[in-house]
Amino acid sequence: MIMSASQPSARPYVIESVEVLATTPDLRMTVFTVGAGQEIPWHWHSAVSDTYFGMEGVVVVETRAPAARFEIGPGQTGVVPPKRAHRVAGKDGGRCKFAILQGVGTYDFNPVGKS
Repeated sequence: MIMSASQPSARPYVIESVEVLATTPDLRMTVFTVGAGQEIPWHWHSAVSDTYFGMEGVVVVETRAPAARFEIGPGQTGVVPPKRAHRVAGKDGGRCKFAILQGVGTYDFNPVGKS
């Protein structure tokens, strides 16, 4: 299933596209394309880790508690553990594409208020 920015979704943000490759009760594999100037805003997950696989452009992941920033280019990976607030965008506001493996556990999306 591919959802574009013009399609409704349960996500509280809009990005260029989301393609769900596989989903089970404990595991999800999805490809996200974040357009120029877009982001996946601050949020956290109760049980799942986010494992990122860079595909196009440079993905920037920022975390809180502890505060960190890492970049994922094509062919590179990065992980955000459960219960760590994070946001995702393209480097310097550019476009990026990445696959993300979320698990093992029940997926949730918990928004974080702006600080």
